[in-house]
Amino acid sequence: MSLARKSRQFFLWSGLCVLVLLGAGAQPSHAADITLGIIGPHEYDLPVDFKPFNVLVQYGDGNAAGNAYNGSGERVAAHGGGHSWSGMTKYVHFRTFDAIPHVGFAFELIQTESYVLADGKNYGGLGGTIVGPAAWFKPNKHSTFGFQTFMVTPSGSRDALASHYWSNISSLIFDYEWEHFSFDGDVGTVVASTKHEPGQHAFSPGVVFYSNLRFSWKATKLIEPFFAFDWQNAGGTYDQTLGQDVRDTSSREVASGLGIMFNISRSVSVTARYSHSVEGRNTPETDAYYLKLLYLWQ
Repeated sequence: MSLARKSRQFFLWSGLCVLVLLGAGAQPSHAADITLGIIGPHEYDLPVDFKPFNVLVQYGDGNAAGNAYNGSGERVAAHGGGHSWSGMTKYVHFRTFDAIPHVGFAFELIQTESYVLADGKNYGGLGGTIVGPAAWFKPNKHSTFGFQTFMVTPSGSRDALASHYWSNISSLIFDYEWEHFSFDGDVGTVVASTKHEPGQHAFSPGVVFYSNLRFSWKATKLIEPFFAFDWQNAGGTYDQTLGQDVRDTSSREVASGLGIMFNISRSVSVTARYSHSVEGRNTPETDAYYLKLLYLWQ
């Protein structure tokens, strides 16, 4: 596989799926996207010993949150319904260091955008900014193993789009390549600081555990269908002011979906996917579509 193709597969991964930021605003109509659910096939099929290069990526995803899962795991109609459209504009710089051979590094800067339509209201704007590095090595020529960590700012252009606390997303990443198939994914956590807002209680969000797996078929050089599996378990919120757990704030979700990747050229690719919840608890239902446009240059 060429360096250009290996590198551009990487850029589907994102520091955090934008709905994690939106969910922090406690808007019940928001989608239930699982952390890093945006990733695609060959996400972590990354090169080592390469010359520095850059990438610009535009992500988009939409979710029709017409249903939700209650505390018993039953699927019920969501109050007011709602749709959300999210975007992430990302710049990534890749490089290596002579002092650390056979190891790849990347640093990315992501600005999130969103638009929400629910309960007769609609609003949009910019969410938090995501920044952080990743590093990886290749145990053998067919596999990749690494680590990524990102900080998410508490800011937003609207109060409803700001989380009001800092958070960190860290995960182990892996990939294995066969001649006609590939398997890759991640497993990680999201931890956050205490949320403080004037005149309100102080809340500590629960720790989130997640995993994203992708299995693809290399049908042709141009087209690659794939299967996606995503899981997330979020601990409950703790009310620091009252010194007690907030009822029904822990959640869980499993989602799966199908997608296709188009390798249009050495520097341009397009990936699309549809995913739906398999089961969940205390979370809106995922009924989402994803799209990514990528441009690479050196």
